[in-house]
Amino acid sequence: MVSEEIWALIQIFLFPGFFFLFFLAFFTEWVDRKIVAKFQNRYGPLHVGPKGVLQPIADFIKLLSKEDITPRMADKVPFNLMPVLLLSLAITPLFCIPIVGSNALVSFEGDLIVIMFIMSLIAVLVFIGGWASTNRFSTIGSIRAGLQLFAYEIPMNLAMIGPAIAAGSLSISKIVDWQIHGFWNLFIQPVGFAVLTISLMAHLQRVPFDIPEAESEIVSGWIVEFSGKKLALIRLAKDFEFVLASALIVSLFLGGPYGPWYISPIIYLAKFFICVFILSNLRAAFARYRIDHLLAGAWKYLTPLALLQIFLIKVLGV
Repeated sequence: MVSEEIWALIQIFLFPGFFFLFFLAFFTEWVDRKIVAKFQNRYGPLHVGPKGVLQPIADFIKLLSKEDITPRMADKVPFNLMPVLLLSLAITPLFCIPIVGSNALVSFEGDLIVIMFIMSLIAVLVFIGGWASTNRFSTIGSIRAGLQLFAYEIPMNLAMIGPAIAAGSLSISKIVDWQIHGFWNLFIQPVGFAVLTISLMAHLQRVPFDIPEAESEIVSGWIVEFSGKKLALIRLAKDFEFVLASALIVSLFLGGPYGPWYISPIIYLAKFFICVFILSNLRAAFARYRIDHLLAGAWKYLTPLALLQIFLIKVLGV
């Protein structure tokens, strides 16, 4: 029999821990690129590995091997620390997401609030990284990232609070367990599902909300001065954020994993890639919004709809 300590190490480092999450992040990027390419009548990744499945890993290794440049006028400490901190913050919340059964590797009352806090810190780090670059384009991009945070954070958090109110718990594992023994929140909170999906698109800075990066306007925005290893870590962090966004939707609205331990990961991954397909579809279907349109839309529509959803849950019990 495998001792509890060895089994815990296997879970942390192999499955559903670091190794599995790194594989899932790269594979999700490949799926996303393939879906968007299909919608745009392109091939997408093709040559590295079967159907180009190893292309994200090849891109990551290529960036690690490139020259790492720090601008002379940059604020060097935050500029150099930002990619490492961003990757760390992007990985950490994933250990609170149930993948096998209804219990995550790390589960406690209030872990949902911790995830909200970490996601806010990620947005703040983006602002700090762009500002520390001291490039005119990165400065504009970081300001846009800060404005974008004010637009989506409140409706996103309200949409995540809805399932917690319905389940009577701020633990993601308990929210998943409540859905397993009842109804998926998607069916009783469809408005919250829609608000969370849109808000997560803005958090990920994906088209149509790639306003802080806007290549056709400000080159690459806040990311423009990052290169080499720092750029590799930032791109990997973005992959983990995409995994986190899809995982949150699955856990909060689609019931998470369900079934025996040997079946639940398959069920979870099926739901996970449905969410990836939805987010990739939205990325391919729309053009970029202006920052004022995002702010107006979030405050005029997303926030009132999220509040309405919470009112219906709290008062009417639906």
